[in-house]
Amino acid sequence: MSRFEFVPAAEGIARQAGDLLRGFYEKGVATEYKGDVDLVTEADRASEKLIREKLKAAFPAHGIYGEEGTREQLESEYRWYVDPLDGTTNFAHGFPAFCVILGLERRAAGLAADADGEMVAGVVYDPLRHEMFVAERGKGAWLNGKRVHVSKTKTLAESLTATGFPSRKRHGSPNIHFYQEITLRSHGVRRAGAAGLDMAYVACGRLDGFWEFNLNPWDTSAGVLLVEEAGGTVTHFDGGKFTLDSREVLATNGLIMGEMTHLFTEMFAGRELSPIPTPEEFRAQREKAEN
Repeated sequence: MSRFEFVPAAEGIARQAGDLLRGFYEKGVATEYKGDVDLVTEADRASEKLIREKLKAAFPAHGIYGEEGTREQLESEYRWYVDPLDGTTNFAHGFPAFCVILGLERRAAGLAADADGEMVAGVVYDPLRHEMFVAERGKGAWLNGKRVHVSKTKTLAESLTATGFPSRKRHGSPNIHFYQEITLRSHGVRRAGAAGLDMAYVACGRLDGFWEFNLNPWDTSAGVLLVEEAGGTVTHFDGGKFTLDSREVLATNGLIMGEMTHLFTEMFAGRELSPIPTPEEFRAQREKAEN
């Protein structure tokens, strides 16, 4: 890990922000609403302020794009996407699943304003479990100094996956339909409420797949690189190239990608899905695959 260029400083900054969040979490925080049920806490703002100051000191030529409003030097070659507290609703309710996300994009000269650059570094830090997930382009994905890889689960039926739902306008999200079908066709679906952790868990093999609608660049920036560097895939639901606008995010270990994209395609088209196998049929399919 000593060969990393950006991670050492970013890891230190994320750890400081995580320590700050942990202090707020232990004493409780005041909350307010950005929308009807969309929370922001004093901890979000304090964490983003700390991260902004530390990033500017460590990388003065880099831009910063933060969830809580920081927009600085966005014309720079390098741009940090910052989620100072991913999982704010969990945090505000005392539910122990949240993290700090820092993702670094390199934008080559002449790149169109609406085009994606290349994600070159990412950090996801869980301050309650003291778990630091890091990656740099071409240098692998790591958890607390140990190299990690995606799982080897081959079928959706044997997979543990995760998803998320918007904190507002849930009635307008079609995801409940996908949640139902994938729950019935897999080993289970988790909904922990922090996309950064979900993608980090795909990278280290705790989850086999993750999907969600309408995330933001600060939600996915680091996770995309973590999953790819761990040997997995991140695409849109149809398997197409992932883009930072994140209208659709599908992260997998690569082995179940085909099944998941097929399922999304069939559901979007309104076609009849194949019947869910009985336990006996599933056992027979598994024995056949092993022989």
